[in-house]
Amino acid sequence: MSARPVALVTGVTGQDGVHLARLLVAEGCRVIGTHRPGSPAAAAMRPYLREVELVGLDLCDEEGFASLVRDVRPAEVYNLAAMSSVGQSWQEPEAAMALNGAAPTAMLRALEAVPQARFLQAASAEQSGEAAASPYARGKRLGHEAVVAARDSGRFAVAAVLHIHESPLRRPTFVVRKITRAAAAISLGRQQRLTLGSLGIRRDWGAAADHVRAMRLMLASDTPADHEVATGVLTSLSTVVELAFAAAGISDPWTLVDFDEALERPVDAAVLAGDPAPLRSALGWEPRHSLAETVAAMVAVDRERLVSGVEEAEHYLDRLRTSPAAP
Repeated sequence: MSARPVALVTGVTGQDGVHLARLLVAEGCRVIGTHRPGSPAAAAMRPYLREVELVGLDLCDEEGFASLVRDVRPAEVYNLAAMSSVGQSWQEPEAAMALNGAAPTAMLRALEAVPQARFLQAASAEQSGEAAASPYARGKRLGHEAVVAARDSGRFAVAAVLHIHESPLRRPTFVVRKITRAAAAISLGRQQRLTLGSLGIRRDWGAAADHVRAMRLMLASDTPADHEVATGVLTSLSTVVELAFAAAGISDPWTLVDFDEALERPVDAAVLAGDPAPLRSALGWEPRHSLAETVAAMVAVDRERLVSGVEEAEHYLDRLRTSPAAP
C-alpha cells in the first residue's frame, strides 16, 4: 500500500483551515496543520480536527517552517494562515504586512527544498480596488505577487482570490457572525439589541465549504493558474440582517438594531463583486450553498451554542446540510 499524500495546511484552526483539513482527510490525505503557538484555538477546534496532526508554529518563523517542510515533505501546501481581519490590520499594520506578505514569500523560499510540492496562497478580493489601501490588503497583494514570481520560475504555485465566505465556524469578530449570534441571542431573550456600523456595503458572500473545495480543485489541476472564487451574487449587509433574524424567527429586525459610526472601517469599498465564470469554465466549480442557507445554519448553531453552552462540536458542521434556507 502506498503512503498517503501529505498535505500541509497553515492556519488549520481557522474557519477555512478546518473545512479544508476535513475535506483533505476525507480524500485520504495525511493532513498536518499549523497553528499559532499558545493559541487556545488548537484546543477549541480539536472536535473538528481529530484526524489532523497539529503543529504549533509561528507563521513568521522561516527556519521553523523550513524544518517542518524537510521533515514531512508535503505534496501540497495550503497557506491559509494570515491576519484575516481588515479592521485589526489598521491597528497592527506591521504585523499585517509580515503575516500576509512576508510570510508566504518566505514559505515559497523554504519549499525550494521540496520542488515537487504544490503551493496555494489564500489571496483576497480586498487586495485590489477601493479596499486595497488597508495593511491587510497590501500584505495579501505582496503574497500574491510572490506566488506569481514562483510560478514564473517554474513552480506549481497558485493564488485563490477569495471573496467573503461564511460558516458556523466564523469568529464573532466578523460582522456576519456578529449578526447571527445576536439574532440567536435576541430570539432566546439573552440579548436586547444589535449594534452595527454602516449597512451601505454589498458583497459576494459565499460558503466556506464551497471556497475550500475550489482551493482543492486548483491544486489538483493539470495547469497552475490563479482564480477568483466567488458566487457572482451581490448581497447587501441589510439583507444579511434580515436573513439572520428571519432564521431566528424574528420578522422585523430593524426595531432591534442600532447604528454606531465608530464601528465603520477607515476605508471600505462599497461594492466587491465577483465573477465565478472563469473558475467554472476551467475547473467545473459551482457553489453548492446559498447565502440564505449558510446564514440559517449559522443562526441554528449559535442558538445551540447558547442553549448548550458548548461552543464547538463536530456536528455543528452538519447544520449547513440539514438547516432549511431562511425565507
